Amino acid sequence: MILQLGLTALLAFYVAWNLGANDVANAMGTSVGSKAVTLRQALIIAGVLEFAGAVLFGHEVSETLATKIINPSFFAAQPQVLLIGMFSVLLAAGLWLQIATSRGFPVSSSHAVVGAIAGFTWVAVGVQAIDWSLIGTISLAWVVTPLISGTIAALFYRIIKSSILDRQNSIQQLNEWIPWLSTALLSVFGIIALPKISQPIYTYFHEQLHWNIPKHDLPIGIGAIAAISLTMVSWKQLNGAKQDNIQVEKQLAKFQLLSACFVAFAHGSNDVGNAIAPLAVINYISLNSTVPVDGITIPLWILVLGGAGIVTGLAIWGKKVIATIGEGIIPLQPSAGFCAELATATTILLASRLGIPVSTSHALVGGVVGIGLVQGNKSIQFKTVQGIIMAWLITVPAGALLGATIFAIARYFL
Repeated sequence: MILQLGLTALLAFYVAWNLGANDVANAMGTSVGSKAVTLRQALIIAGVLEFAGAVLFGHEVSETLATKIINPSFFAAQPQVLLIGMFSVLLAAGLWLQIATSRGFPVSSSHAVVGAIAGFTWVAVGVQAIDWSLIGTISLAWVVTPLISGTIAALFYRIIKSSILDRQNSIQQLNEWIPWLSTALLSVFGIIALPKISQPIYTYFHEQLHWNIPKHDLPIGIGAIAAISLTMVSWKQLNGAKQDNIQVEKQLAKFQLLSACFVAFAHGSNDVGNAIAPLAVINYISLNSTVPVDGITIPLWILVLGGAGIVTGLAIWGKKVIATIGEGIIPLQPSAGFCAELATATTILLASRLGIPVSTSHALVGGVVGIGLVQGNKSIQFKTVQGIIMAWLITVPAGALLGATIFAIARYFL
């Protein structure tokens, strides 16, 4: 059993490796493309934040993937079949992500895993065990996510372009807009991260100091202080700057880098589940000889394993997909990259509030294309976009086919 679990852990690390190589471009691709950071800096920043997000907040999505796509009760009488199936999911998802990464295509790891789970389940116990409504929601999100993100990015970039970039007194205009940009940036990411980050502080105040602070006031207060601080620092940096767009872009590059940091942290907390959820199920079955019908708790060592795999894959293979996102669609300035990342975060936040699973890849590519439309159709490399869309369309069926095939072979030999 220990050998089996060890081999599965290596396979989960392999999936996380490919996930890091492919999906982390969502956070840092635009920052590298706009020259806000170098590739080396992006790899270090994303590595730290992705790992932190995965370890601190990766259990929720992992639990959903482990028990919601299919009904585990269908495997109650044959837990070994579910174990083999989840092993097949890991191998199928890892292979597909590696194929996509080698071609430089930013695909959705969530879709690859969901497709593989559906594929093996179909072969194992039949279609009745699959939650087809969830599969349908994910498929609908393919279309809706990039459209919403693209619209938000286009509107936000048009405002910045007309109100700041196209003005002769661009520095003065940026000074007036900085409080609003700071608030928009920290509000979007603060709503995602601050409630969870501030929870230990709230618990300490409430239980140790007996301060009856309203639960939501603490993250709001932290966000307000951060927005005011960012505004003051930005005003100080702009003091005495020349009236030209180069100085404006330099300042917006700092906003873009901050937005990329939050995206990396949020991505790590969400997408690590794609690598470790099957491992968590296998670990549960190995320890209890039953399937997790009533939910599952993700052990810390599995979260750490997933975070380490993401960072390793990012460091070794991540540069190719980062180049596709950051440079292969349109040439990006920091102002455009900031708008694309803010639109991506807003779209994901709205979807999370509605309980809809979405793809960060889809959101960010939609945001970049939306900005390209504002700049003019000639700036968009439609050949690159066409290749990305084709990779999206075939991810779920490819994952399903691989999952079903690998499961059929594995069940025959095991």
